[in-house]
Amino acid sequence: MAVTKIRKFSSWVLVACTIIMLGVVGLFFFGGDNEPYNGQWNPKYTDTLLYWMYGLFAITVVSILCFVILQFINNFKADKRQAFFALGILVLFAIMFFTTYSIGDGTPIQSLLNKSDTEKFNVSFWLKLTDMFLFSIYIMFVLTVLAVIAGSLKRIFEK
Repeated sequence: MAVTKIRKFSSWVLVACTIIMLGVVGLFFFGGDNEPYNGQWNPKYTDTLLYWMYGLFAITVVSILCFVILQFINNFKADKRQAFFALGILVLFAIMFFTTYSIGDGTPIQSLLNKSDTEKFNVSFWLKLTDMFLFSIYIMFVLTVLAVIAGSLKRIFEK
């Protein structure tokens, strides 16, 4: 049965990712220190932790895009209306990202000016991109809370 294969595969992927994550977090916390940075703790394996997070993020984005494309193709064969509805949701996400990027503040942060290690990220693009992610997280959080409330109210009123 296909569902059991998918469930088994996803369970093994989850276990593997959890084991790797525990190893990377263990390295981060217990792998030693570099020279203190401004008198603060500076773990030796910070780059490993960041690369693992970047990798997980990239795998997640690529997986989502592949599944969305496959779902669109399968839905288009079966029900064109539902396929375009799903495509409309993707368009709404793109509009949300464009809007939140547009309203982001690209003004360089004064306290980070003339510092060589942060100067390359204290530019309009990175500042607006950070604002885009933050605003998108806020919007998605509010929408999630509203969906939970609406679902609860719908269940109460159906009884």
